[in-house]
Amino acid sequence: MLAAALLGTASAALAAGPAQATGETTLTADPLSTWQTDGIVWSMAYAKGIVYVGGTFSHIRPPGAAPGTHDLARTNFAAFDAKTGAPLPCAPAFTGGTGTIRAMKASPDGSMIYIGGSFGKAGGVGRSNTATLNTADCSIGADWKPTVSSTVRAIDVTPDSVYIGGGFGTVQGQTRERVAALRPNGTLLPFKATIRGSSVGNDPTPAVNALTVVPKLNKVIIGGRFTSVNGSLWGVHALAGLDATTGRVVDSFTGWIPNRSAVKALVNDGTNFYLGAEGTGGGVFDGRIAGRLSDGAQLWKDTCLGATQTVLPYKGVLYSGSHAHDCSNTPGGFTDINNRQHFLAQSISDKTILPWFPDTNDGIGEQIGPRTMTMADGILWAGGEFTTVNDAPQQGLTRFAAGPDTGAPQVPLLSGASGARGQITLKWKASWDRDNGVLTYKIYRDGVYLTSVSQDSRYWNRPEMSYTDTVEPGSQHRYSIEVTDGTNVSGRNGPVYVTARN
Repeated sequence: MLAAALLGTASAALAAGPAQATGETTLTADPLSTWQTDGIVWSMAYAKGIVYVGGTFSHIRPPGAAPGTHDLARTNFAAFDAKTGAPLPCAPAFTGGTGTIRAMKASPDGSMIYIGGSFGKAGGVGRSNTATLNTADCSIGADWKPTVSSTVRAIDVTPDSVYIGGGFGTVQGQTRERVAALRPNGTLLPFKATIRGSSVGNDPTPAVNALTVVPKLNKVIIGGRFTSVNGSLWGVHALAGLDATTGRVVDSFTGWIPNRSAVKALVNDGTNFYLGAEGTGGGVFDGRIAGRLSDGAQLWKDTCLGATQTVLPYKGVLYSGSHAHDCSNTPGGFTDINNRQHFLAQSISDKTILPWFPDTNDGIGEQIGPRTMTMADGILWAGGEFTTVNDAPQQGLTRFAAGPDTGAPQVPLLSGASGARGQITLKWKASWDRDNGVLTYKIYRDGVYLTSVSQDSRYWNRPEMSYTDTVEPGSQHRYSIEVTDGTNVSGRNGPVYVTARN
C-alpha cells in the first residue's frame, strides 16, 4: 500500500486472494479472435503448427458470427492454424455410431493424429471407433484400423505403443475391458487389465475416461469410473497405475478419489501427473490433484467443488476447465457465491489459485462449460459446450496467449468528505481485473497527480479503500481517480468536489 509522504494516508481491508508466492506468470485472460463451432468440442490435439479439433458439430463459423452465419461444413472434425486461428481445408467427416470424436493425441513425431470416439467412418473410410490422420496430407491412415467394440474416450501415444481407454469390452475380437494397447500398425499388444464396477452418478457402466503414459517408468495411469482393477475389490477406485507392458497394478492410489467421484482428466509433464475429477452427491471430490510420477505420492489436492473436465500444466501453472463454485478451503479461493468460474489457474508448487479469471457460460449439452485444452505454440486453446466467453458470444472454441493484455479494470466510484480540519477523506470500493491481482489506484487533486494506492482484490473480494489528504483548511478541491493493472489504465472517474473544514 502506497501513500505520498506528508500528503495523506491510505487504508484498505486485506483481500482474500494471496499474492503469487513463487512468482508464477499466467496467460492473459483476454481471448484471441477465434473461429466457432455449432456444437460441442470434446477433444483437441496439436502437431506441426496445426490444432485439430474433434467433437459433435456440423459447421464452423468466423469469430463474431451469429449461429448459421458464414458457415463452413465440418462434420465433427476441423483443423486450424495454431497461431492465426484460421481454418484449414483438412476436413474429413467422422460419421456413424453416435457421430462424435471424444479423444485425440498426436504421435511423438507429430506425423500422425490418433483419434477415438463413437463413429463408423472416417473420411468416408470404414473405421471402428478409432482412426488415424496423416498430418502431412490430411489422409486417413491406412494401417491403423483396429476393431473396437464401443466408444474410445482416451488416447496416449509413445513411439512404439498406442494406449486407448473407454467403455469397450473387446479390441480386435479379443477381450480388452476398458483399456488396451496396440502397435502403431494396429497390432494388439499383450497389455491387459480388467476394469470393473461403477457407482458414480447411478451409472453402473465402468469406463476409462482418461489415461497418461510414462515411458521412462514403463507406467500408464488410468482414470475413470471403476471400482475394481484386475479383480481387486479394495483400494482401487477411479484411479490406478499399471505396468505399461503387462497391465498389472503398480499404484493403487488408495483413498485419493471418494466413492461418488470419477476421474475425467489425466496428464503428465514428465515429473508429475495431474488429474481432474467430478462427483455426484455429497462428500465428493470435484477438483484437481498433483502427484509425483516416480513413486505415486500425492503432492497436493484442492477442495474446490464444481466438476473438473480438463487440466493442462504450463510453465509452473496448472490450467483447468471446470464449473468451480466453491473453493473456500483452497488457497486463493472463493466461497460459494452462486457463481460458476469455468477457468482456473493454480500454482503447481502449492495449489494456490492465481489471478486468472476468464470465464464462459455453462453452454449446451450437459452444460459443463469447457471440456478440453491444448497448448499450441504458446497459445492455450480451449473447447467445450460454452456459447459465451467473458460475457461475449463465442461458441465451442476460444484461445488465450501470453499477451497482449488488453483489458483495463473498471474505474471505481469515488466519494469524498471532510471530517476534520484541513483533511479530506476519499473513499471507493476496489475494482478487479481478470488477470491481475494487485491493482494501482492513481489519485488526482485539481487535475494534478497526487499519489497512488495499491491493493490486492478479486471479483468476490473487493475491499473498501480510502485515502486522506491534508490541505489548507477551508480550501475546495476536485479529485478524480483511475486504476491500472500495470499495462492498461481505466478511464478517470470524477471529479468529486470537496471543501476542507476550517
